[in-house]
Amino acid sequence: MKILIAYDGSHCAESALDDLVRAGLPSEGEVLVVTVAEVWLPPPESTEQIDEFVEELLAKHREKGKRLMNEAEIKARHAAARIKRTLPGWTVKHLATYGSASWEILTAADELNPELIIVGSHGHSVLGRLLLGSVSQKVLTEAKSSVRIARGRVEVDPAPGRIMVGFDGSNGANAAVETVRQRKWADGTMVRLVAATDSVVPTAIGRFIPSVSDWADDESKLEHMWIEQLLQKAAATLAGTNLSVETQIVEGNPNDILVREAEKWHADCIFVGANAYGSRLERFLLGSTSSAVASRAACSVEVIRLPAK
Repeated sequence: MKILIAYDGSHCAESALDDLVRAGLPSEGEVLVVTVAEVWLPPPESTEQIDEFVEELLAKHREKGKRLMNEAEIKARHAAARIKRTLPGWTVKHLATYGSASWEILTAADELNPELIIVGSHGHSVLGRLLLGSVSQKVLTEAKSSVRIARGRVEVDPAPGRIMVGFDGSNGANAAVETVRQRKWADGTMVRLVAATDSVVPTAIGRFIPSVSDWADDESKLEHMWIEQLLQKAAATLAGTNLSVETQIVEGNPNDILVREAEKWHADCIFVGANAYGSRLERFLLGSTSSAVASRAACSVEVIRLPAK
């Protein structure tokens, strides 16, 4: 397995490193730590005669750039050392570069082609979760691979891990379930597959027309039966693992349901599929549910993308 970790030395980035022990990662793999100095570096000095003022300005920019690049190198080395202690069987490399953070992270990801990119979040506060950050948001939206928005725990909980999977029957949701199945979890880790359904509600006039009301009830029952069958099928794929699996169907908007239920259940991470094109419910399209959950959840969120064919 290959993963790319974006690290900037912030508290959020440190929390992302803490979160690695709860990501279900295998005992071996390859990690690339990317630290970006957000600075513009002028071109190398040339033999051409330029204005003295301009030369002095360029020299200051070069000096600032070198200082920030040195800091980025130190941060990247620090993160690599921490990861090596957490994942001793992994090959850990680091890259310190400069430019636009999101652009450089995505460029490095294109070269490495990782299965997973890990970025930090602004934190646990309501405001911090809503302000996901321009870098994290851009990486989440434009990356070709799965992305984990990592949030470290505020306090240590000795109880078994709790993994929630947002499920809508789509290819993306099934990929999220399969990702959980393939990870290496501690014995007794609990997995909850959660489906959110919106009942068909007739208009005010329709409530007084029996045929419309009956149709709405029948439609809701059929949808409930359909998603329940898919949930049981998905849960069956996790049978025989060391996971404790349960399913849940909740009525309401998935943007709200997944965040609320994860917080009530004290989930460690929510897994959601990014690509639900062709699904019956079409609720997990990135930019709506996936993005909303990643921004608002109190725990880590992993958005799963199917590999390009």
